[in-house]
Amino acid sequence: MTEPIIEAVAIEKSYPQPDGTRIQVVGATNLAIEPGKIIALLGPSGCGKSTLLRILTGLSRPSSGTLLWHGKPLDGQTPNVAIVFQSFALFPWLTVIQNVEAPLEAKGVPDVERRKRALRALDTVGLDGFETAYPKELSGGMKQRVGFARALVVEPEVLFMDEPFSALDVLTAENLRNELLELWLNKKMPTSAIFIVTHNIEEAVMLADRVMVLGRNPARVRTDFNIRLKHPRDRKSARFVELVDYVYKVMTEPEAEHTLPDAEATAEIILPPEGLPREPFKKQEAPIRTVRYQMLPHARVGGIAGLLELLRDRAGREDLFRLSEELVMDVEDLLPILEACVLLGFALLKEGDVQITSQGVAFADADIQRRKILFREAALQHVTILKQIDSILKRKADHSINDEFFHDILDEHFAQDEVQRQFETALNWGRYAEIFDYDREKNLLIQAEPPVPTDAPVNTPAQT
Repeated sequence: MTEPIIEAVAIEKSYPQPDGTRIQVVGATNLAIEPGKIIALLGPSGCGKSTLLRILTGLSRPSSGTLLWHGKPLDGQTPNVAIVFQSFALFPWLTVIQNVEAPLEAKGVPDVERRKRALRALDTVGLDGFETAYPKELSGGMKQRVGFARALVVEPEVLFMDEPFSALDVLTAENLRNELLELWLNKKMPTSAIFIVTHNIEEAVMLADRVMVLGRNPARVRTDFNIRLKHPRDRKSARFVELVDYVYKVMTEPEAEHTLPDAEATAEIILPPEGLPREPFKKQEAPIRTVRYQMLPHARVGGIAGLLELLRDRAGREDLFRLSEELVMDVEDLLPILEACVLLGFALLKEGDVQITSQGVAFADADIQRRKILFREAALQHVTILKQIDSILKRKADHSINDEFFHDILDEHFAQDEVQRQFETALNWGRYAEIFDYDREKNLLIQAEPPVPTDAPVNTPAQT
Protein backbone atom coordinates (compact mmCIF):
# COMPACT_ATOMS: atom_id res chain seq x y z
CA MET A 1 0.00 0.00 0.00
CA THR A 2 1.32 3.47 -0.95
CA GLU A 3 2.29 5.58 2.04
CA PRO A 4 -0.07 8.55 2.40
CA ILE A 5 1.32 12.06 2.11
CA ILE A 6 -1.18 13.39 4.66
CA GLU A 7 -3.03 11.23 7.16
CA ALA A 8 -5.73 12.38 9.57
CA VAL A 9 -6.26 10.06 12.52
CA ALA A 10 -9.44 10.56 14.57
CA ILE A 11 -9.31 14.32 14.04
CA GLU A 12 -12.17 16.37 15.49
CA LYS A 13 -12.99 20.07 15.52
CA SER A 14 -15.23 21.88 17.96
CA TYR A 15 -15.80 25.53 18.85
CA PRO A 16 -16.52 27.16 22.23
CA GLN A 17 -19.98 28.57 22.93
CA PRO A 18 -21.16 31.32 25.28
CA ASP A 19 -22.51 28.79 27.79
CA GLY A 20 -19.10 27.16 28.19
CA THR A 21 -19.78 24.07 26.09
CA ARG A 22 -18.27 23.32 22.69
CA ILE A 23 -20.15 22.56 19.46
CA GLN A 24 -18.64 19.73 17.44
CA VAL A 25 -18.34 20.74 13.78
CA VAL A 26 -16.16 17.86 12.55
CA GLY A 27 -16.69 14.46 14.15
CA ALA A 28 -13.87 11.96 14.69
CA THR A 29 -12.56 11.36 11.17
CA ASN A 30 -9.88 9.16 9.58
CA LEU A 31 -8.68 10.30 6.16
CA ALA A 32 -5.65 9.68 3.97
CA ILE A 33 -4.34 11.61 0.95
CA GLU A 34 -2.26 9.31 -1.23
CA PRO A 35 0.07 10.32 -4.08
CA GLY A 36 -1.09 10.02 -7.68
CA LYS A 37 -4.75 10.80 -7.02
CA ILE A 38 -7.27 13.57 -7.41
CA ILE A 39 -9.54 13.41 -4.37
CA ALA A 40 -12.88 15.23 -4.33
CA LEU A 41 -14.69 16.14 -1.12
CA LEU A 42 -18.43 16.74 -1.48
CA GLY A 43 -21.08 17.76 1.00
CA PRO A 44 -24.02 20.10 1.60
CA SER A 45 -23.49 23.77 2.40
CA GLY A 46 -22.29 24.34 5.94
CA CYS A 47 -21.33 20.71 6.54
CA GLY A 48 -17.67 21.45 7.37
CA LYS A 49 -15.88 20.85 4.04
CA SER A 50 -13.76 24.00 4.25
CA THR A 51 -13.07 23.43 7.95
CA LEU A 52 -11.71 19.99 7.15
CA LEU A 53 -9.60 21.43 4.31
CA ARG A 54 -8.08 24.02 6.64
CA ILE A 55 -7.17 21.29 9.13
CA LEU A 56 -5.55 19.11 6.46
CA THR A 57 -3.45 22.05 5.20
CA GLY A 58 -2.29 22.96 8.69
CA LEU A 59 -4.09 26.32 8.68
CA SER A 60 -6.31 25.20 11.55
CA ARG A 61 -5.47 22.83 14.39
CA PRO A 62 -7.85 19.99 15.18
CA SER A 63 -9.38 20.05 18.65
CA SER A 64 -8.27 16.43 19.07
CA GLY A 65 -6.71 13.62 17.07
CA THR A 66 -3.49 13.53 15.05
CA LEU A 67 -2.49 14.92 11.67
CA LEU A 68 0.47 13.13 10.07
CA TRP A 69 2.73 14.38 7.28
CA HIS A 70 4.61 11.47 5.70
CA GLY A 71 3.93 9.44 8.83
CA LYS A 72 5.12 12.04 11.31
CA PRO A 73 2.99 14.41 13.41
CA LEU A 74 2.54 17.78 11.73
CA ASP A 75 3.43 19.66 14.92
CA GLY A 76 6.37 21.92 14.12
CA GLN A 77 6.40 21.02 10.41
CA THR A 78 5.38 23.26 7.52
CA PRO A 79 3.62 21.02 5.01
CA ASN A 80 4.48 21.54 1.36
CA VAL A 81 0.95 22.42 0.20
CA ALA A 82 -0.75 25.24 -1.69
CA ILE A 83 -4.38 26.36 -1.87
CA VAL A 84 -6.49 27.73 -4.71
CA PHE A 85 -9.45 29.60 -3.24
CA GLN A 86 -12.99 30.20 -4.48
CA SER A 87 -12.41 33.95 -4.53
CA PHE A 88 -9.48 34.90 -6.71
CA ALA A 89 -7.70 36.57 -3.76
CA LEU A 90 -5.27 38.51 -5.93
CA PHE A 91 -3.47 41.67 -4.83
CA PRO A 92 -5.02 44.37 -7.06
CA TRP A 93 -1.99 46.65 -6.81
CA LEU A 94 0.40 43.96 -8.10
CA THR A 95 0.87 42.80 -11.69
CA VAL A 96 0.16 39.21 -12.70
CA ILE A 97 3.77 38.13 -12.37
CA GLN A 98 4.16 39.96 -9.05
CA ASN A 99 1.08 38.12 -7.73
CA VAL A 100 2.60 34.80 -8.76
CA GLU A 101 5.97 35.71 -7.24
CA ALA A 102 4.41 36.75 -3.91
CA PRO A 103 4.59 33.34 -2.14
CA LEU A 104 8.17 32.84 -3.34
CA GLU A 105 9.13 36.27 -2.04
CA ALA A 106 7.62 35.33 1.32
CA LYS A 107 9.81 32.22 1.33
CA GLY A 108 12.92 34.31 0.61
CA VAL A 109 13.61 32.90 -2.86
CA PRO A 110 16.23 35.05 -4.70
CA ASP A 111 14.98 37.48 -7.36
CA VAL A 112 16.31 35.67 -10.45
CA GLU A 113 15.06 32.24 -9.36
CA ARG A 114 11.75 33.76 -8.32
CA ARG A 115 11.21 35.34 -11.76
CA LYS A 116 12.15 32.11 -13.61
CA ARG A 117 9.71 30.01 -11.61
CA ALA A 118 6.91 32.56 -11.94
CA LEU A 119 7.34 32.76 -15.73
CA ARG A 120 7.35 28.96 -15.95
CA ALA A 121 4.15 28.73 -13.88
CA LEU A 122 2.40 31.36 -16.02
CA ASP A 123 3.43 29.54 -19.17
CA THR A 124 2.03 26.29 -17.75
CA VAL A 125 -1.44 27.81 -17.23
CA GLY A 126 -1.42 29.66 -20.58
CA LEU A 127 -0.90 33.22 -19.31
CA ASP A 128 2.41 34.08 -20.96
CA GLY A 129 2.01 37.54 -22.45
CA PHE A 130 -0.02 38.82 -19.50
CA GLU A 131 2.86 39.15 -17.04
CA THR A 132 2.56 42.93 -16.68
CA ALA A 133 -1.25 43.11 -16.63
CA TYR A 134 -3.13 44.02 -13.46
CA PRO A 135 -6.03 41.91 -12.08
CA LYS A 136 -8.60 44.52 -13.12
CA GLU A 137 -7.63 43.91 -16.76
CA LEU A 138 -8.37 40.17 -16.56
CA SER A 139 -11.52 38.10 -16.96
CA GLY A 140 -12.70 35.80 -14.18
CA GLY A 141 -11.18 32.76 -15.84
CA MET A 142 -7.83 34.49 -16.28
CA LYS A 143 -7.83 35.62 -12.65
CA GLN A 144 -8.33 32.02 -11.54
CA ARG A 145 -5.49 30.94 -13.82
CA VAL A 146 -3.29 33.40 -11.95
CA GLY A 147 -4.47 31.70 -8.75
CA PHE A 148 -3.46 28.32 -10.19
CA ALA A 149 -0.05 29.66 -11.22
CA ARG A 150 0.52 31.20 -7.78
CA ALA A 151 -0.28 27.85 -6.17
CA LEU A 152 1.87 25.80 -8.57
CA VAL A 153 4.89 28.11 -8.36
CA VAL A 154 5.74 26.82 -4.87
CA GLU A 155 5.76 23.26 -6.31
CA PRO A 156 3.40 21.83 -3.69
CA GLU A 157 3.32 18.14 -2.98
CA VAL A 158 -0.45 18.44 -2.44
CA LEU A 159 -2.55 21.06 -4.22
CA PHE A 160 -5.71 21.95 -2.29
CA MET A 161 -8.59 23.63 -4.11
CA ASP A 162 -11.57 25.13 -2.30
CA GLU A 163 -14.52 25.50 -4.71
CA PRO A 164 -12.12 26.78 -7.41
CA PHE A 165 -14.66 27.00 -10.25
CA SER A 166 -17.81 28.15 -8.44
CA ALA A 167 -17.25 31.87 -9.05
CA LEU A 168 -16.98 31.37 -12.81
CA ASP A 169 -19.62 31.12 -15.53
CA VAL A 170 -20.50 27.63 -16.77
CA LEU A 171 -18.39 27.64 -19.94
CA THR A 172 -15.31 29.17 -18.33
CA ALA A 173 -15.52 26.70 -15.45
CA GLU A 174 -15.76 23.77 -17.85
CA ASN A 175 -12.77 25.03 -19.82
CA LEU A 176 -10.65 25.38 -16.68
CA ARG A 177 -11.62 21.91 -15.43
CA ASN A 178 -10.46 20.42 -18.73
CA GLU A 179 -7.20 22.38 -18.60
CA LEU A 180 -6.55 21.26 -15.01
CA LEU A 181 -7.15 17.64 -16.00
CA GLU A 182 -4.85 17.97 -19.03
CA LEU A 183 -2.03 19.35 -16.86
CA TRP A 184 -2.51 16.56 -14.33
CA LEU A 185 -2.75 13.65 -16.80
CA ASN A 186 0.24 14.89 -18.80
CA LYS A 187 2.26 15.37 -15.60
CA LYS A 188 2.86 19.06 -16.28
CA MET A 189 2.11 19.93 -12.65
CA PRO A 190 4.77 19.78 -9.94
CA THR A 191 2.38 18.12 -7.50
CA SER A 192 1.75 14.57 -6.28
CA ALA A 193 -1.92 14.84 -5.31
CA ILE A 194 -4.90 17.17 -5.68
CA PHE A 195 -7.59 17.58 -3.01
CA ILE A 196 -10.59 19.51 -4.28
CA VAL A 197 -13.55 20.67 -2.21
CA THR A 198 -16.63 21.06 -4.37
CA HIS A 199 -20.43 21.11 -4.24
CA ASN A 200 -20.72 20.06 -7.91
CA ILE A 201 -21.38 16.31 -8.10
CA GLU A 202 -20.70 16.04 -11.84
CA GLU A 203 -17.45 17.94 -11.39
CA ALA A 204 -16.33 15.47 -8.72
CA VAL A 205 -17.18 12.39 -10.80
CA MET A 206 -15.63 13.96 -13.92
CA LEU A 207 -12.29 14.87 -12.30
CA ALA A 208 -11.63 12.66 -9.31
CA ASP A 209 -10.02 9.27 -8.82
CA ARG A 210 -11.62 9.13 -5.39
CA VAL A 211 -14.77 10.76 -4.02
CA MET A 212 -15.72 11.37 -0.39
CA VAL A 213 -19.13 12.66 0.69
CA LEU A 214 -19.58 14.36 4.05
CA GLY A 215 -22.65 14.35 6.24
CA ARG A 216 -23.17 17.18 8.71
CA ASN A 217 -23.90 18.04 12.33
CA PRO A 218 -21.12 17.08 12.85
CA ALA A 219 -19.22 16.49 9.60
CA ARG A 220 -18.53 12.81 9.03
CA VAL A 221 -17.63 10.72 5.98
CA ARG A 222 -20.81 9.15 4.62
CA THR A 223 -19.17 7.38 1.69
CA ASP A 224 -15.64 7.12 0.30
CA PHE A 225 -15.01 5.34 -2.99
CA ASN A 226 -12.55 5.10 -5.87
CA ILE A 227 -13.58 5.77 -9.47
CA ARG A 228 -11.80 3.74 -12.11
CA LEU A 229 -13.39 5.22 -15.21
CA LYS A 230 -10.79 6.21 -17.78
CA HIS A 231 -10.27 9.82 -18.81
CA PRO A 232 -11.78 11.55 -20.68
CA ARG A 233 -15.08 10.58 -19.06
CA ASP A 234 -18.39 10.62 -20.89
CA ARG A 235 -21.09 12.44 -18.90
CA LYS A 236 -23.80 10.55 -20.77
CA SER A 237 -22.39 7.06 -20.16
CA ALA A 238 -24.52 4.75 -18.04
CA ARG A 239 -21.78 4.29 -15.42
CA PHE A 240 -21.16 8.03 -15.06
CA VAL A 241 -24.89 8.66 -14.55
CA GLU A 242 -25.05 5.79 -12.01
CA LEU A 243 -22.23 7.27 -9.94
CA VAL A 244 -23.71 10.78 -10.02
CA ASP A 245 -27.10 9.38 -9.02
CA TYR A 246 -25.51 7.43 -6.15
CA VAL A 247 -23.88 10.57 -4.74
CA TYR A 248 -27.17 12.46 -5.05
CA LYS A 249 -28.87 9.76 -2.98
CA VAL A 250 -26.18 9.89 -0.29
CA MET A 251 -26.43 13.68 -0.06
CA THR A 252 -30.21 13.96 -0.13
CA GLU A 253 -30.98 10.99 2.14
CA PRO A 254 -28.19 11.22 4.74
CA GLU A 255 -29.82 8.90 7.27
CA ALA A 256 -30.39 6.02 4.82
CA GLU A 257 -27.88 3.36 3.82
CA HIS A 258 -26.97 3.36 0.13
CA THR A 259 -25.06 0.75 -1.85
CA LEU A 260 -22.70 1.74 -4.62
CA PRO A 261 -23.97 0.11 -7.84
CA ASP A 262 -21.78 -2.70 -9.17
CA ALA A 263 -20.13 -2.30 -12.53
CA GLU A 264 -17.21 -4.66 -13.17
CA ALA A 265 -15.11 -3.15 -10.39
CA THR A 266 -14.92 0.27 -12.01
CA ALA A 267 -15.43 1.67 -8.53
CA GLU A 268 -14.83 0.39 -5.05
CA ILE A 269 -15.86 1.43 -1.57
CA ILE A 270 -12.91 2.35 0.60
CA LEU A 271 -13.31 0.88 4.04
CA PRO A 272 -12.15 2.86 7.09
CA PRO A 273 -8.38 2.45 7.34
CA GLU A 274 -7.26 -0.30 9.71
CA GLY A 275 -4.17 -0.30 11.85
CA LEU A 276 -3.77 3.46 11.98
CA PRO A 277 -2.05 4.76 15.09
CA ARG A 278 -4.70 5.90 17.54
CA GLU A 279 -4.13 8.84 19.81
CA PRO A 280 -6.68 9.39 22.56
CA PHE A 281 -8.65 12.59 22.25
CA LYS A 282 -7.07 15.48 24.05
CA LYS A 283 -8.91 16.34 27.21
CA GLN A 284 -11.44 19.03 26.44
CA GLU A 285 -11.77 21.99 28.75
CA ALA A 286 -15.54 21.96 28.25
CA PRO A 287 -18.11 19.30 27.36
CA ILE A 288 -18.70 18.72 23.66
CA ARG A 289 -22.12 18.51 22.15
CA THR A 290 -23.09 17.97 18.56
CA VAL A 291 -25.88 19.96 16.93
CA ARG A 292 -29.26 18.43 17.76
CA TYR A 293 -31.39 21.49 17.05
CA GLN A 294 -33.24 21.49 13.76
CA MET A 295 -31.11 23.15 11.04
CA LEU A 296 -33.11 25.08 8.49
CA PRO A 297 -32.04 24.74 4.85
CA HIS A 298 -31.21 28.16 3.41
CA ALA A 299 -33.97 28.35 0.81
CA ARG A 300 -36.31 31.19 -0.05
CA VAL A 301 -40.04 30.76 -0.47
CA GLY A 302 -39.86 31.68 -4.17
CA GLY A 303 -37.47 28.80 -4.84
CA ILE A 304 -39.69 26.38 -2.88
CA ALA A 305 -42.77 27.48 -4.82
CA GLY A 306 -40.94 27.26 -8.16
CA LEU A 307 -39.76 23.71 -7.54
CA LEU A 308 -43.23 22.55 -6.46
CA GLU A 309 -44.79 24.10 -9.56
CA LEU A 310 -42.22 22.31 -11.72
CA LEU A 311 -42.93 18.96 -10.06
CA ARG A 312 -46.68 19.53 -10.41
CA ASP A 313 -46.23 20.00 -14.14
CA ARG A 314 -44.19 16.79 -14.42
CA ALA A 315 -46.68 14.35 -12.93
CA GLY A 316 -45.30 14.96 -9.45
CA ARG A 317 -42.01 13.06 -9.65
CA GLU A 318 -38.55 13.70 -11.11
CA ASP A 319 -35.03 12.26 -10.97
CA LEU A 320 -32.71 14.60 -9.07
CA PHE A 321 -29.84 14.33 -11.52
CA ARG A 322 -32.10 15.09 -14.48
CA LEU A 323 -33.76 17.92 -12.57
CA SER A 324 -30.41 19.51 -11.70
CA GLU A 325 -29.21 19.14 -15.30
CA GLU A 326 -32.32 20.70 -16.83
CA LEU A 327 -32.40 23.57 -14.34
CA VAL A 328 -28.64 24.14 -14.84
CA MET A 329 -28.29 24.22 -11.05
CA ASP A 330 -25.48 22.86 -8.90
CA VAL A 331 -26.45 20.64 -6.01
CA GLU A 332 -25.33 23.45 -3.67
CA ASP A 333 -28.22 25.56 -4.97
CA LEU A 334 -30.79 22.80 -5.52
CA LEU A 335 -30.30 20.77 -2.35
CA PRO A 336 -31.46 23.45 0.16
CA ILE A 337 -34.68 23.94 -1.83
CA LEU A 338 -35.30 20.19 -1.88
CA GLU A 339 -34.59 19.94 1.85
CA ALA A 340 -36.99 22.80 2.56
CA CYS A 341 -39.77 21.12 0.57
CA VAL A 342 -39.21 17.88 2.49
CA LEU A 343 -39.04 19.64 5.87
CA LEU A 344 -42.34 21.41 5.23
CA GLY A 345 -44.04 18.20 4.10
CA PHE A 346 -44.43 19.38 0.51
CA ALA A 347 -42.18 16.70 -1.04
CA LEU A 348 -40.50 13.35 -0.41
CA LEU A 349 -37.03 12.14 -1.40
CA LYS A 350 -36.67 8.48 -2.30
CA GLU A 351 -34.04 6.57 -4.24
CA GLY A 352 -32.64 9.68 -5.88
CA ASP A 353 -36.07 10.99 -6.94
CA VAL A 354 -38.11 13.86 -5.56
CA GLN A 355 -41.87 13.36 -5.34
CA ILE A 356 -44.48 16.00 -4.54
CA THR A 357 -46.95 15.24 -1.71
CA SER A 358 -50.66 16.06 -1.60
CA GLN A 359 -49.78 19.12 0.53
CA GLY A 360 -47.26 20.15 -2.10
CA VAL A 361 -49.85 19.79 -4.85
CA ALA A 362 -52.29 21.95 -2.86
CA PHE A 363 -49.59 24.62 -2.42
CA ALA A 364 -48.62 24.57 -6.12
CA ASP A 365 -52.26 24.92 -7.19
CA ALA A 366 -53.17 27.64 -4.68
CA ASP A 367 -53.47 31.40 -5.24
CA ILE A 368 -51.20 33.87 -3.44
CA GLN A 369 -53.20 34.17 -0.22
CA ARG A 370 -53.99 30.47 0.02
CA ARG A 371 -50.27 29.68 -0.37
CA LYS A 372 -49.50 31.86 2.64
CA ILE A 373 -52.04 29.94 4.72
CA LEU A 374 -50.69 26.54 3.64
CA PHE A 375 -47.11 27.64 4.23
CA ARG A 376 -48.04 28.96 7.69
CA GLU A 377 -49.72 25.67 8.61
CA ALA A 378 -46.74 23.64 7.40
CA ALA A 379 -44.19 25.91 9.13
CA LEU A 380 -46.00 25.83 12.48
CA GLN A 381 -46.29 22.07 12.25
CA HIS A 382 -42.73 21.23 11.20
CA VAL A 383 -40.34 24.12 11.98
CA THR A 384 -39.26 24.24 15.63
CA ILE A 385 -38.02 27.82 15.83
CA LEU A 386 -41.12 29.22 14.13
CA LYS A 387 -43.34 27.27 16.53
CA GLN A 388 -41.35 28.73 19.44
CA ILE A 389 -41.61 32.28 18.11
CA ASP A 390 -45.35 31.95 17.52
CA SER A 391 -45.95 30.51 20.98
CA ILE A 392 -43.95 33.18 22.79
CA LEU A 393 -45.52 36.06 20.86
CA LYS A 394 -49.00 34.79 21.71
CA ARG A 395 -48.17 34.59 25.43
CA LYS A 396 -46.49 38.00 25.69
CA ALA A 397 -48.74 40.85 26.80
CA ASP A 398 -47.44 43.21 24.11
CA HIS A 399 -47.07 40.36 21.55
CA SER A 400 -43.49 41.34 20.74
CA ILE A 401 -40.00 40.20 21.67
CA ASN A 402 -36.43 41.29 20.92
CA ASP A 403 -34.69 39.18 18.28
CA GLU A 404 -31.68 38.77 20.60
CA PHE A 405 -33.66 36.13 22.49
CA PHE A 406 -33.72 33.88 19.43
CA HIS A 407 -30.11 34.60 18.56
CA ASP A 408 -29.28 33.32 22.05
CA ILE A 409 -31.29 30.14 21.43
CA LEU A 410 -29.49 29.55 18.13
CA ASP A 411 -26.13 30.29 19.77
CA GLU A 412 -26.70 27.27 21.96
CA HIS A 413 -26.92 24.96 18.97
CA PHE A 414 -24.91 26.36 16.06
CA ALA A 415 -21.46 27.72 15.34
CA GLN A 416 -21.30 31.52 15.22
CA ASP A 417 -21.22 31.90 11.43
CA GLU A 418 -24.33 29.71 11.09
CA VAL A 419 -26.44 31.56 13.67
CA GLN A 420 -27.21 34.59 11.49
CA ARG A 421 -27.98 32.42 8.44
CA GLN A 422 -30.43 30.37 10.48
CA PHE A 423 -32.11 33.49 11.84
CA GLU A 424 -32.39 35.12 8.40
CA THR A 425 -34.01 31.97 6.96
CA ALA A 426 -36.48 31.78 9.85
CA LEU A 427 -37.17 35.48 9.39
CA ASN A 428 -37.86 35.04 5.67
CA TRP A 429 -40.21 32.11 6.21
CA GLY A 430 -41.98 33.62 9.23
CA ARG A 431 -42.68 36.96 7.58
CA TYR A 432 -43.97 35.29 4.41
CA ALA A 433 -46.31 33.10 6.47
CA GLU A 434 -47.39 36.18 8.46
CA ILE A 435 -46.45 34.51 11.72
CA PHE A 436 -44.75 37.77 12.72
CA ASP A 437 -43.62 41.15 11.46
CA TYR A 438 -40.10 42.43 12.01
CA ASP A 439 -38.97 45.92 12.97
CA ARG A 440 -35.27 46.07 12.02
CA GLU A 441 -34.73 49.46 13.66
CA LYS A 442 -35.92 48.17 17.04
CA ASN A 443 -34.87 44.56 16.44
CA LEU A 444 -38.37 43.47 17.41
CA LEU A 445 -40.44 40.48 16.31
CA ILE A 446 -44.13 41.42 16.47
CA GLN A 447 -47.08 39.06 16.19
CA ALA A 448 -48.87 39.47 12.86
CA GLU A 449 -52.46 38.96 11.91
CA PRO A 450 -52.74 35.56 10.15
CA PRO A 451 -53.46 35.64 6.40
CA VAL A 452 -57.12 35.58 5.41
CA PRO A 453 -58.32 33.40 2.48
CA THR A 454 -59.54 35.41 -0.51
CA ASP A 455 -62.94 33.70 -0.32
CA ALA A 456 -63.43 34.42 3.40
CA PRO A 457 -66.29 36.75 4.40
CA VAL A 458 -65.26 40.32 5.10
CA ASN A 459 -66.27 41.72 8.48
CA THR A 460 -68.05 45.03 8.07
CA PRO A 461 -69.00 47.50 10.82
CA ALA A 462 -72.45 46.87 12.32
CA GLN A 463 -75.25 49.08 11.02
CA THR A 464 -76.48 51.70 13.45
